[in-house]
Amino acid sequence: MRDVMVGDKLDQYQLDELLARSGMASIFKATDTLTGNTVALKVPYLQFESDVVFHERFNREEKIGTRLDHPFVVKVLTPKYKTRMYLAMEFARGKSLRALIDEQKRLKVDTAIGIAVQVCEALVYIHSKGVIHRDLKPENVLIDPDGNVKILDFGIAMDEAARRLTWTGFSATLGTPTYMAPEQINGRRGDVRTDIYALGTMLFEMVTGELPFTDSDMHTLMRAKTTESPFAPSHFMADIDPGLEEVILHAIERSPKERYPAAETMLADLRNPSAVKPRDRSQIRASAGAWERIPQSIRTGAIVFAVISLLCILIFSTARRSPHPPSSQQPQTSVQ
Repeated sequence: MRDVMVGDKLDQYQLDELLARSGMASIFKATDTLTGNTVALKVPYLQFESDVVFHERFNREEKIGTRLDHPFVVKVLTPKYKTRMYLAMEFARGKSLRALIDEQKRLKVDTAIGIAVQVCEALVYIHSKGVIHRDLKPENVLIDPDGNVKILDFGIAMDEAARRLTWTGFSATLGTPTYMAPEQINGRRGDVRTDIYALGTMLFEMVTGELPFTDSDMHTLMRAKTTESPFAPSHFMADIDPGLEEVILHAIERSPKERYPAAETMLADLRNPSAVKPRDRSQIRASAGAWERIPQSIRTGAIVFAVISLLCILIFSTARRSPHPPSSQQPQTSVQ
């Protein structure tokens, strides 16, 4: 057995085009030869198929997908039979939210809110089914030509009704640091508020063209997310509606206890953000001095430099103040 490629036939599906590759699977555009429909197939690399935990995780993704039925969530299909591990899904046309942000930098505010509302509606639904996505990011949100959303990739989703699975091979892929909630970075499983944090981060990026934490070093970024307050959207966009800013900041609170408790609550505010009353957030970075706006890596270097400079000054000053050693004197002798 080998990894499949374009031109192969996999059970009832003819593989027509390679759409993408991830760390663990290839995504193909395919034709269902029984129905003539165009579908998408997610086929794991052969090296993972023999891993028991990966196999169970993949099966869980399929089971989650087949019981979710919402217009803003990609639909998982059930093949007539399967001779190897893969996932068959509806083929959703459009472009990823990531591509849209890359093209436009900042989305129109109404467009950004419209996308966030649809994603939040999908979260209300999937959370009601006991599912937490845990990897929401612009790459996993598809926008079709009519502006409708499709949430993709439930590869690391958590089913609250299922038993916990662990596998060290997933440690580097459980979420994307830019959109991960602080509790995920700290190694916790997360809950509905984890998805809310990711949505808040995406809305921040859609509206401002920037991110709440901007350090390019991944480890510094992860440390900042667990110990520091984020930039405020108004730091990048002075004319942002204060109510919309409050919605975003409420969603990306560092502590889960301070975030929206459920997607329904956030959805209500997203539908009328101008009516949201801003809270006192005098401690956020946008209200702090210029020092707080400098990336953490630069601040750390500046502190180290300052400490070393101070030590050098103290040593030099001490050396100047110390008395010169007494000059040697010849001992006096007396001759009797």
